[in-house]
Amino acid sequence: MILILGGTTEAAALARLLAGRPGIPAMLSLAGRTQNPAPPPIPYRVGGFGGVEGLSTFLRERRARAMVDATHPFAEQMSAQAVAAAQRTGVQLLALRRPAWRAEPRDNWTEVADAEAAAVALGSEPRRVFLTTGRLELPAFLAAPHHFYLVRSVDAPEELPPHARLILARGPFAEEDELALMREERIEVVVTKNSGGSATYGKIVAARRLGLPVILLKRPEVAEVETVTTAEEALAWIERRLG
Repeated sequence: MILILGGTTEAAALARLLAGRPGIPAMLSLAGRTQNPAPPPIPYRVGGFGGVEGLSTFLRERRARAMVDATHPFAEQMSAQAVAAAQRTGVQLLALRRPAWRAEPRDNWTEVADAEAAAVALGSEPRRVFLTTGRLELPAFLAAPHHFYLVRSVDAPEELPPHARLILARGPFAEEDELALMREERIEVVVTKNSGGSATYGKIVAARRLGLPVILLKRPEVAEVETVTTAEEALAWIERRLG
């Protein structure tokens, strides 16, 4: 059995590829942070494992032959647990990770370590902020209530900053739509994560075209493991390991 730690576009793409390979049994594991995820075309589970010990037990009980960490680039805890569990069990581990965005000449980026630093970087003068860091990071911006926040999230957060408007939406987001939204909302600064990939890159290009600054949360440091960037490469890796 191949265990895919998922929740990303890349994980879903790999699941679709494996659905066409009935000779390769696989299971997709979703963390459960997103409400009502689209059912994948292969067997799946939802929820945590119970730390490294729980994941190790799961791998042994299911006689997993390999594990693909296709979690979000900011899911550092799960990625660390995958590395530790692979070391404990001897299960081969591959990371399926989309490349990070890289600044282009016209980009005006301020890179910060976390949401708290992003809230500080917004400064003391009130600004109109397009905030797309995800609902789990929103509490950090309660410390900067003097800004207006246009918050976009897949799921509704428990609490919003005082001056905020919520948009519930799931990508991909087209560049021209992002451009129109920022103009209509008179956005002055974009705050987001360096998630990489094409699905949400439109806001980066729109900010570039409008000359807007972007406060970008840097990716966390993760252990070095064998890494590919596409579902097709991951499938080829799996087929080599099972060959």
